[in-house]
Amino acid sequence: MNSAAKRQMCLRRGHAIAAIAIVTFYLGCSLCVFAETDAKAIMAGVYQQDTSRDATLRATLEVTDKSGQSVRKRFTLSRLGSFGNGKAVVRFTDPLELRGVALLFVNQPNEPPQQWIYTPSTERVRSIPPRERSERFAGSDFTYEDIVEHSIEDFTYQTLPVEDIIENHPTVKIMATPVAPDRSQYKYIYYWVAKDVPCILHAEMYDQDGKKIRELHASGLRKVSGIWGPRKVQMRLLLEDTKSVLTIDEARLNTGLDGSLFTPEALEKSKPQGKGGDDRP
Repeated sequence: MNSAAKRQMCLRRGHAIAAIAIVTFYLGCSLCVFAETDAKAIMAGVYQQDTSRDATLRATLEVTDKSGQSVRKRFTLSRLGSFGNGKAVVRFTDPLELRGVALLFVNQPNEPPQQWIYTPSTERVRSIPPRERSERFAGSDFTYEDIVEHSIEDFTYQTLPVEDIIENHPTVKIMATPVAPDRSQYKYIYYWVAKDVPCILHAEMYDQDGKKIRELHASGLRKVSGIWGPRKVQMRLLLEDTKSVLTIDEARLNTGLDGSLFTPEALEKSKPQGKGGDDRP
């Protein structure tokens, strides 16, 4: 595949910051070492995903408050399709007060992302409106916006003259600015992208006053089935001195997930089950 065709393929892929779409995004950094210095091409290379038809992940979200007290929240994530044109369901299994809570994310080309949430206490499914997407996700330091996918066209990108070493990888720093205020809660975001593998290793998010409010850091990079990705992603909320650490415990690819499981009506049912597949511990 020539470089022009590869760039066009990358641009068709979805954009995600960090992780539940974050989860699948950080697991799905495709192996493609880039030589170009164009910021948008670099980001497109990061967002290019693997070729799996579906994936099922088991993960732990550890939320720590300013006093140092931590709570662990466990969930599964099932994904069908590709970034920018796919669906994902998150189902919490622990702790008890979150057990049974489920979320559905639907992304289609040239359409705004859609989200639904099911809570056992109300026994109903409701849509998550855009005004709620800056709120905390499951009491963590990630917001609903942080875990959804966006089109790469929602931001403009600029490389900055900074080259830091992060997690033993040389990086390039990129500034991402929303093309319109309604595309993001953030005024701008700084990304540090590894030069030798197409993964975001660090990010800083700034509010509309230009104040840094969140920091994301990825660690434990591993190459599995030709795909690079971290096994831990930490988000810090600086003003409140809290943090949330997302750890990928297990991943299975191509288990034959049924598309009918990825609907608002199906959120109340049991978690999706596949028919075997490829393990990625």
